[in-house]
Amino acid sequence: MTLALPRIVVLAPRTGEEFVDRPRLRRLGLRKPVPFARLLGVVVVLAAWSAGSHYGLLDHRKLSAPWTVLGTGWDLVRDGTLGDNVLASLHRAAIGLGLGILIGTTLALVAGLSRLGESLIDGPVQVKRAVPSLGLIPLMILWLGIGETFKIVLITLGVALAMYLQTHASLTAIDKRFVELSEVQGVSRWEFIARVVIPGSLPGFFLGLRLSVTGAWLSLVVVESVNATDGLGKLMTSAQNYGQADVILVCLVIYGAFGLVSDAGIRLLERKVLSWRRTIST
Repeated sequence: MTLALPRIVVLAPRTGEEFVDRPRLRRLGLRKPVPFARLLGVVVVLAAWSAGSHYGLLDHRKLSAPWTVLGTGWDLVRDGTLGDNVLASLHRAAIGLGLGILIGTTLALVAGLSRLGESLIDGPVQVKRAVPSLGLIPLMILWLGIGETFKIVLITLGVALAMYLQTHASLTAIDKRFVELSEVQGVSRWEFIARVVIPGSLPGFFLGLRLSVTGAWLSLVVVESVNATDGLGKLMTSAQNYGQADVILVCLVIYGAFGLVSDAGIRLLERKVLSWRRTIST
């Protein structure tokens, strides 16, 4: 009787030469961020502006040279005109921004966490979304006059709308799997809101915050041109009447600087708060 024994194959250990070379993986994401890379485009624009002014390609009556703008800005700083108007604009923007963030976020939480709240709030907000805030200027003047209240209310409306739309969208976009997992774990509603919904909606909240800051500066430019006694918008309107392009450019540069600094501050805060999130930009 012959027994058929299983055949045992002994594999010799692989040497380094037997490994198959694989192609190097291509990185599809963005490369590492470059420090101050966002200022590169600003430097290019300034260089083109300076070159055009130096070689006479730009009409100085319509677009003053950068060095002329710097000189005018320094003169306005020395006589106190620029400082007073900047403080007045910052005061209006801060009040409107603070009220708008508070109102918009509160409405978004009520509408995003309650069906009844969504039924009562979302419809009117969407109607307001279809009506530009700047188109309400005649009605606001009729209701509130042309004083400070009218200006602050318009800034607040624009900020509140941006905050509501982004925050509400992020609140209602929570993955349903998290809801089901929380239900299985027996999590209470308030704990679910505090530990799942609110952290999950923070990216939308910060996006709304950035859009709100931009909208606040945009609204400020417009409302300060309507019978204002101070502010950068008033300074620009007066300069327009006298054909002072350099003064207008000084005010625009300040608006741009405020926008860049505030956006950078929000980005930094967002990076700290959402350090757990990994995206293509990080």
